[in-house]
Amino acid sequence: MTRLKDPKLYINRELSQLEFNFRVLAQAKDASLPLLERLRFLAIACSNLDEFFEIRVAGLKFGGAPGPDGLAAGEALKRIRERTSELVTAQYQLWNRTLRPALRKAGINLLMRDEWNARQRKWLQGYFRDEILPVLSPLGLDPAHPFPRILNKTLNVAVVLKGKDAFGREGGMAIVRAPRSLPRIIELPSDLDGDSKSQEFVFLSAVLHEFVDELFPGMQVKGSYQFRVTRNSELFVDEDEVENLAHALKDELATRGFARAVRLEVADTCPKAVLEYLMANFDVGEADVYRCHGPVNLNRVIAVYDLVDRPDLKFPAFTPRIQSRLANAASIFDAIRDGDVLLHHPFDSFVPVLDLVKQASQDPDVLAIKQTLYRTGRNSPLVGYLEDAARAGKDVTCVIELRARFDEDNNIELANRLQAAGVQVVYGVVGYKTHAKMLLVVRREAGRLRRYVHLGTGNYHPGTAKAYTDLGLMTADPDIAEDVHKLFQQLSGLGQVVKLKRILHSPFTLHRGILQKIEREIAHAKAGRPARIVAKINAMNEQVVIELLYEASRAGVEVDLIVRGSCALRPGVPGVSDRIRVRSVVGRFLEHSRVYWFLNDGQSETYCASADWLERNLLRRIEACFPILDPELAARVYDEELANYLDDNQNAWALQPDGSYVKVEPGDAMPHSAQLSLLAKLCH
Repeated sequence: MTRLKDPKLYINRELSQLEFNFRVLAQAKDASLPLLERLRFLAIACSNLDEFFEIRVAGLKFGGAPGPDGLAAGEALKRIRERTSELVTAQYQLWNRTLRPALRKAGINLLMRDEWNARQRKWLQGYFRDEILPVLSPLGLDPAHPFPRILNKTLNVAVVLKGKDAFGREGGMAIVRAPRSLPRIIELPSDLDGDSKSQEFVFLSAVLHEFVDELFPGMQVKGSYQFRVTRNSELFVDEDEVENLAHALKDELATRGFARAVRLEVADTCPKAVLEYLMANFDVGEADVYRCHGPVNLNRVIAVYDLVDRPDLKFPAFTPRIQSRLANAASIFDAIRDGDVLLHHPFDSFVPVLDLVKQASQDPDVLAIKQTLYRTGRNSPLVGYLEDAARAGKDVTCVIELRARFDEDNNIELANRLQAAGVQVVYGVVGYKTHAKMLLVVRREAGRLRRYVHLGTGNYHPGTAKAYTDLGLMTADPDIAEDVHKLFQQLSGLGQVVKLKRILHSPFTLHRGILQKIEREIAHAKAGRPARIVAKINAMNEQVVIELLYEASRAGVEVDLIVRGSCALRPGVPGVSDRIRVRSVVGRFLEHSRVYWFLNDGQSETYCASADWLERNLLRRIEACFPILDPELAARVYDEELANYLDDNQNAWALQPDGSYVKVEPGDAMPHSAQLSLLAKLCH
């Protein structure tokens, strides 16, 4: 019998995550999608790759431990290099051969330098002198001017010069750094090309190349080559050794942009001597270099999406619904008191969540508001409502996760702002990120206190609620409300592990609870009863859960997993995972909801959670997993988030035993898109 710990039964997490970017790029290649949406998917694939290097590749380079697949860091980096090279080539081929020509045909021109007419060049030269030149600080490299510190992911140009400057110094090389304040895409006035129906754009990098000689008067520019460095962006703060986490993080953030380099992108025209000079200064090897046939900051094309008002080239607009019970209720509290409310974003509006906090901040009967904040958005109205509540004398507590990756600065600013308004701000628990999505309102009604709760799979962020699929539950169920109250007490105070009635929580009961429910399905299967598990998550690598799912498959349990991103489980292995199927759905909206469903001999259980089946989520984070107790709402969750996605044959990809993904085709079945069906069913 195959050993379930055999590394061959596991897929490398980094390589699996890299495959997700190929699925995103496939959306950009899909000619059936609106053109500007394809451009957006290309930008997303590029941006995802940036983060992949900043976090995952950096982790492998600088001390990451092997996962259950056992692949050594050196071998993993070698395979990542091979697969990333294929991805980068595909990105630039798609841009140069397909998307840019298609945009031009649609009247949206991203012009290369040799495509500028005389009037455009004159205008751009004026723009360079008026808007760009005053903020540039070119640096000639010599013993008195060593290689400058280059900020993470910024646009830079290496310039090779010949001649002598005003001080008699021989020309050599200079570096021109493009400040982040400059737009990377510049729109040209419509009257410069004689065709008022088209919109013309130019990359900032092209303008810098064309007029870089004006930065070095009297010198001859022999060549200019754009480059971009990606750095390790994982912060490290020894929380046991710091007295103030916010101050310690702020100090780390100040240097993150200049951490060790993990990738160097250069123009494909860059000469060997210039490249070797850059490599030496960034301390990277050949395997870390990627030559780009086009702008090194290709993800910046996303700006065009917002600059162009072309509804015909974008997905049709939709209006998220507000359920009639919510719309017709005298207050949000009345609606929740009448029964649990399930919100399925972005198809259901996020407004009811905002209304819950807004009405709580204004209601004289509300005594307290408690909320976790992970990623909220700099301008979220939620923050204003919480400030209003505190200023109105209500007891307001916010658990703010300062270590939310790439949101650290925003969250420090948010914490300071809320504290200034009188909100009690808690930074969570040392060593454990607070990733749970919880909101609790305490209200006095008829002389008694009643608690109202919102629990979600996604962040309290109005922007992502329009672009991510997530589930939220509004309830006044006494048991769930008491559980949430205890969780907030645990987060802000000190004490032993709390015993909860309904909610499973990491790092205490969630991992064990999942294992117990899988074991229960195994027992049903061994007793000859139907047994099935369906889960929808974003990523999966927790080895003990995977081992037990292999055991479940062997026992006869049918397992369907909808895993958007990386998945370490290897399905379809004879004698191990024959009954496990894994699919990924990539569509208009980012799949973000987490749902766990267990058949349980016909007494099915449905849970929603903030946690993926990753080791960090189940063992090293604070997460909340909550049951959907109302049978009608549980049926909705199953139908909309599980069965619907298992039927998808338009945007689904099936994971193969070798770790590759194959696009699911309709065959003889009717075409079915899970996201489109929800738009048609729930939205206007």
